[in-house]
Amino acid sequence: MKIIDILKTNAKKPLFSFEITPPERGGSIEDVFKVVNKLKEFQPAFIGITSHASKAVYEDQPDGTIKRRTLKERPGTIGVCGVIKWKYGIESVAHLCCRGFTRKETEYALIDLDYLQIQTLFLIRGDEPGYKKPEEELVNDYAAGLVRQVTDMNRGKYLEKVVNASPKDFCVGVAGYPEKHPEAPNLSYDIKRLKEKVDAGADYIITQMFFDNKKYFNFLSRCREQDIKVPIIPGIKVLSKPYQLKSIPMKFFVDIPEEFETAMAKSSEEKCLEAGVNWAIDQCKELFSKGIPYIHFFVMKDIEPISKVIKSLVVLKDS
Repeated sequence: MKIIDILKTNAKKPLFSFEITPPERGGSIEDVFKVVNKLKEFQPAFIGITSHASKAVYEDQPDGTIKRRTLKERPGTIGVCGVIKWKYGIESVAHLCCRGFTRKETEYALIDLDYLQIQTLFLIRGDEPGYKKPEEELVNDYAAGLVRQVTDMNRGKYLEKVVNASPKDFCVGVAGYPEKHPEAPNLSYDIKRLKEKVDAGADYIITQMFFDNKKYFNFLSRCREQDIKVPIIPGIKVLSKPYQLKSIPMKFFVDIPEEFETAMAKSSEEKCLEAGVNWAIDQCKELFSKGIPYIHFFVMKDIEPISKVIKSLVVLKDS
């Protein structure tokens, strides 16, 4: 079942979904199993697998020259998605990004995903990989172009003529930014770009993490005003370490409310987990109370904080 169908079918039932990263290069798929084994008890609507482009590495040579080579630090999202879907029966979402991939490479990836019967995608521009593809290679510069490429394949239109080309049936998700994308001059501009992605064929939106629900509700309202009618799934990150007060805003360009920052800063390292969990619980409770039936958790590898949040929410729901 495609994610959009799950969201529509269970529109009134609280749904949880998760985002995890593939193991590092040379790691084991057992690392993924350990994470999914703990998440499956929460009956996830889906699990998204992040995608990572190769990066440039520069190495000094004995003769004094510098050699540049590309390095892929994590395996592709396709294999991990396939394992999760067929081993656990959990719908997996393949992340695909523009940066570091040509349009041909994207088409090959889409064909492989279709063979694996993975129908749901999450399309982003991605970070600059640190090297450029040859100019003769066509790329999607922005996520809207990537959405259009998938929409074309859903209509049976490929980059080159393909014998017996069949239309695909991909469900497409894109990213939304309640506090605007860091490169956007303002939120209004950013929502216009989001509308372009929806008009190009996006079926749902997952937001960047936020720690102030007012920003999500403002974003949701402004999107609806711009006739963006697709589901907008709130993204939640549970903080648990003091250093995250600096690293999260720096990396993801999001604000941490003063009240939350004070609670985390005044807590001992052991108590930071409790402060982060309590804040996330309050966020989720308010989202549910305002009629938002789904929440997406950014997990990566740290399961304990999310587990504490969801178990508390289930207890509150059943009491």
